[in-house]
Amino acid sequence: MDEKELKDLLLRENAEFRRAHDDHQVCEQALATIRGKAYLTPAEADEERELKKKKLALKDRMYRLMSDYLRTR
Repeated sequence: MDEKELKDLLLRENAEFRRAHDDHQVCEQALATIRGKAYLTPAEADEERELKKKKLALKDRMYRLMSDYLRTR
């Protein structure tokens, strides 16, 4: 099973993975909005930094869930 197939499977069958994926997508959309600005206020720069941290933590969580699934199979 390749990575995409595993992600698709977990999106269908694992609520925690699905929540992390959905939150990751929300962060990505918010970052895209921020990146589209020519200039960031200090508050926006802080928000961008926090969104990047949250997005990375969510990605790490998804990969841990994928790894756990493969180990317990």
